[in-house]
Amino acid sequence: MRVIAGKARGVRLSSVPGTDTRPTLDRVKEALFNILQTWVPGSDFLDLFAGNGGIGIEALSRGARHAVFVDLKPQCTRMIRANLQAAKVDGAQVLTMPVERALERLAKAGSQFDIIFLDPPYGRQLVGKTLAALEGYDLLRPGGLVVAEYGAKEEIDLGTSKFERVRQEKYGDTALGFFTLREDERECE
Repeated sequence: MRVIAGKARGVRLSSVPGTDTRPTLDRVKEALFNILQTWVPGSDFLDLFAGNGGIGIEALSRGARHAVFVDLKPQCTRMIRANLQAAKVDGAQVLTMPVERALERLAKAGSQFDIIFLDPPYGRQLVGKTLAALEGYDLLRPGGLVVAEYGAKEEIDLGTSKFERVRQEKYGDTALGFFTLREDERECE
């Protein structure tokens, strides 16, 4: 796994050994950032279930102003810090805690983000649960975008959600869903 573009282009990123984490494949990451290319520069980026931090580091490399990385596992956040150091990117904050607690903490601090990325373990319905948790906080700036990576066969129930999916792309067993608040008029193109 490597940083694909930007000031840290070509830097190899390490991953936590074992099967507990699943780094985003380079081809999926490249497709994601091709879609987000106009959104990332100057953005504030939140990387939930961050694993080795590859997505948030890619965002910083491509010009995001600030990125917050959240993962429950200390071995993951240690790896994120090591990868940030290897990539020599600035503007990062790393939180070792459950996503729900991080959302509460960030909201209390008045944080807001242009892009919120989440890549929870597949098959546990965590995308819908995380979107529901996000509804309780004012973390997404007006016109902002939530992007979720999940299993291509997973269904995301948005029946009563304040979020709507404006785009979905599939890459083999992986899907990327792009969500905005229903009252937002901005679409992901």
